[in-house]
Formats: sequence, structure tokens, C-alpha cells
Amino acid sequence: MSERADSGARIIVIVGPTAVGKTDVAVELVSDIGGEIISADSMAVYVGMDIGTAKPTASQRRRARFHLVDVVDPAKPFSVGEYQRLASEAIEDVLERNPPAVVVGGSGLYVRAAVDGLDLAIPGRNDELRAKLAEEARRLGNARLHERLRQVDPVSAERIHPNNL
Repeated sequence: MSERADSGARIIVIVGPTAVGKTDVAVELVSDIGGEIISADSMAVYVGMDIGTAKPTASQRRRARFHLVDVVDPAKPFSVGEYQRLASEAIEDVLERNPPAVVVGGSGLYVRAAVDGLDLAIPGRNDELRAKLAEEARRLGNARLHERLRQVDPVSAERIHPNNL
């Protein structure tokens, strides 16, 4: 259990698969008891990515206040670590004003980042290495690069398609 949950903070979490009506339930809930909705959808954060993301409708946005929808330029790098920081700020903002924070989403990683926090002691992006590997794939082909992956990490190579660069 997270420190925030242990503190008695009023956080409600609604999770489930895509297109089951999580947002509808959240809007009805905050209409009845108050509160604000924190999106934990990994794609809803992106501005302009409206197809296939099941973002809240205009009607839903009129009925409830949403956080972390349409906040990131898709051309800019964005990570779950950055999401965690934004979600934490949004939740704290909502809780300071005392309504419950209703976290809604289908991305388990983003829900955990918002509610429990993640240990993000992982290395950052290495754009120089990425560029070098992309050039190698262009020159020698994806299969060759995938074979290198298989040599150093066979488990990952099994689950990653050779064309997934």
C-alpha cells in the first residue's frame, strides 16, 4: 500500500479494459459525490491523439474536471516518470482542495505511477545509441540488429518483433 493511501487520502481508482465505460462511471461518480478525474491513460495525455484513445467527450468534460488529458505534445519525449510527476502534482492539487481524486485508466503502469509511485531508478534515454542502432538497422537490416539482441538478451528477443525498432 502506498504512503498516500496509508495517509487516508481520498483517492478512488477506476480501472478496466478499453471501452467498458470507465470514464462514464467516473463522471457519474464525481457528479454525485464531487471530485475531479485524473486520467491514467497512456495515450490521452497527448494533444491531438484523439482517434483510438477514448478521450473524454466534450459532454463529459463539461460535467467533470479532468486532469492529464491533452497536455503533452506528441513530438516531444514523454515518459512514465514525467507522467508520475504530473499525476502526483494533480492529485495533490485536488486533495488540497478536499474533493476526492478519481484516478481512471486502463494503463496499469500509469495507474500504479499515479497512485503508488514507481521506483524510477532506471537509466534515461540514450539518443546517441538509438541513432547509432537505427543507422545500423538501416545499413544491415532489422533482422541483423534483432540477432544482436538475441545474443545479449534472448528473453527480450523472443517477445520483441524484429521490425519493432
